[in-house]
Amino acid sequence: MSEIIKVGMADLKTCKAPDGVTTLGLGSCVGVAIRDPMTKVGGLAHIMLPDSTAIKNGNMNVAKFADTGIAELVSQLERLGAQRSRMVAKIAGGATMFSFQGNSSLMGQVGQRNVEATKAKLQELKIPLLAEDTGKNYGRTVIFYPETGEFHIRAVGKDESVI
Repeated sequence: MSEIIKVGMADLKTCKAPDGVTTLGLGSCVGVAIRDPMTKVGGLAHIMLPDSTAIKNGNMNVAKFADTGIAELVSQLERLGAQRSRMVAKIAGGATMFSFQGNSSLMGQVGQRNVEATKAKLQELKIPLLAEDTGKNYGRTVIFYPETGEFHIRAVGKDESVI
């Protein structure tokens, strides 16, 4: 019997097939699903913010940021036997949830900035991005199955999609 492991906000979790990982309420946050298709090891990070470098606090939550959270997820997957050279990724989220005077403010663009930072970190780590469901103006709930690579995306008032 497989288990679906819950990933909280600013959190990350890993699993092995046949288990899966899920996170709720991806608004401007980005869900980053990474797996090694050969070992069927995978994980999901719930990224809240694009960049940790502005944080001066020494005990920050690494899972909260695209730059540190994705690196930590990859590191944990490697400890479970995954090889970075085989890893592939899919992402969802990064919505514009609130409109602030035409979204010219940084607050209004946090979803877009999260998506850009996520893609940049994956590129830096040489992990191909196979698919994405990002942007728009609605939240998403996702479930990722490392065994198959299926990334199920649910949103209120929309049909479930699988990327």
